[in-house]
Amino acid sequence: MNPARTRKLGERIAQIVAEMLERRIKDPRLGFVTVTEARVTGDLREATVFYTVYGTEEEHAETAAALASAAGLIRSEVGRQTGIKHTPSIAFELDKVPDTARNIEDLVARAREADAAVAASRQGAVPAGDADPYRTPGGEADSDEDAETDPATDPATDPETDPETESDESQLGETPADPDDDAGYSRS
Repeated sequence: MNPARTRKLGERIAQIVAEMLERRIKDPRLGFVTVTEARVTGDLREATVFYTVYGTEEEHAETAAALASAAGLIRSEVGRQTGIKHTPSIAFELDKVPDTARNIEDLVARAREADAAVAASRQGAVPAGDADPYRTPGGEADSDEDAETDPATDPATDPETDPETESDESQLGETPADPDDDAGYSRS
């Protein structure tokens, strides 16, 4: 099915269910309910209505029972108001997003408290070493005594001009091949 049609039908179902819960459903078990969203499957056969309830766990359970008993009446009203050929079956599911958001807000508050404790312990602290441990260009650290020579431009360490490092293959860790040796081949 067309995703835009599915989305629009879900929005319409959420609106119809909210109106039904506000005006027509008179179940005393029904608590303070807010319809947050309705999702319809691609074949338009099933709809899931997400809701939140303000109150205790007992009120959550009573509201779930009241919604389950009113599902048939709500489905018939959805079919009457939407006018589609097959009215989707309606299932109610408690929306966990507010609880998750509350948990995230609690975690962020704890992280802020921990950051404040670290900032408070940092007040008046001094570094263990120098205040500026890094060398700055043109500063005291660039004196002639401390300066290192570049091995690429220093002729004393250049392997091509250094008499100690001759171009001998034995220094490279390889043994030169003996021309009289058959290099491991056998003659048949």
